Amino acid sequence: MSGLHPLETKGALVVGKICVVTGANAGIGYVTALELARMGATVVMLCRSRERGEAAQAAIVAATGNRQVELILADFSALSSVRAAATTLLARQSRIDVLVNNAGLYVDGQQHSADGYELMFAVNHLAPFLFTNLLLDTLKATAPARIVTVASSGHTSGRGRFDARLGCTAEGFRAYAESKLANVLFTYELARRLEGSGVTANCLHPGVVRTNLATTTQGLFSFVFGLFRPFMLTPEQGAQTSIYLATSAEVEGVTGKYFTNRRAVPSSLLSHDQTRQQHLWNLSEDLVQTAASIGA
Repeated sequence: MSGLHPLETKGALVVGKICVVTGANAGIGYVTALELARMGATVVMLCRSRERGEAAQAAIVAATGNRQVELILADFSALSSVRAAATTLLARQSRIDVLVNNAGLYVDGQQHSADGYELMFAVNHLAPFLFTNLLLDTLKATAPARIVTVASSGHTSGRGRFDARLGCTAEGFRAYAESKLANVLFTYELARRLEGSGVTANCLHPGVVRTNLATTTQGLFSFVFGLFRPFMLTPEQGAQTSIYLATSAEVEGVTGKYFTNRRAVPSSLLSHDQTRQQHLWNLSEDLVQTAASIGA
């Protein structure tokens, strides 16, 4: 049983199409991949762990009967792994109809990625920024195509204080909020750059979802997360806006919007600052290029 109301998949446009989902082995990423496979898409799952990825892949095939479910390993805390995953994907697929940037992370304190950047900024923003850009030519050639990025209402606490060395100097929830604001700023700038290409870019708040996001942390965020966990949305409920944006005929051609509960809603005032959008884009380009030159 899919767990989705029939109206929520009405007008699905993914039968026979290539849909890529990052962070697809658990939570809303798994449910998104599962439902896209159930609708008849070829689904490419990007997962960090081979063991968990293969288990999720097998479960989706068993549940849907759709054997067109592929797995690519990618560690989004290392930009070299993101590049390698994109290379593998492009070697396997000549078209990409839907990209769902779902992978995300929350950690306590300030931790650093393999490239030396603040870890949540690296995983939640720089990795999808790089991955999306590496796939853009194929998405444009496939158009109409869709890019869906999972942000959070936590972006409203972000201040847009990005750092040219670490990406972000904050820690804990403040760093998480900055990374989620980056998701929204990135989506708006991306949508503007893609105008006329036939590729749309939207982002979303999935709701407060009962996932593994903060289960390994120890701070206040983890305490609050645990306290309210019984009242949170299930991953099946939390995935519905991602699935809607990836599949629904209702949003065909809609771009540069922030959604929650399958409706476009206003994001923070700060997220609409075009100067900040452009600054973040330029900074992100510099950071991913710096990482590439260090790794070369």
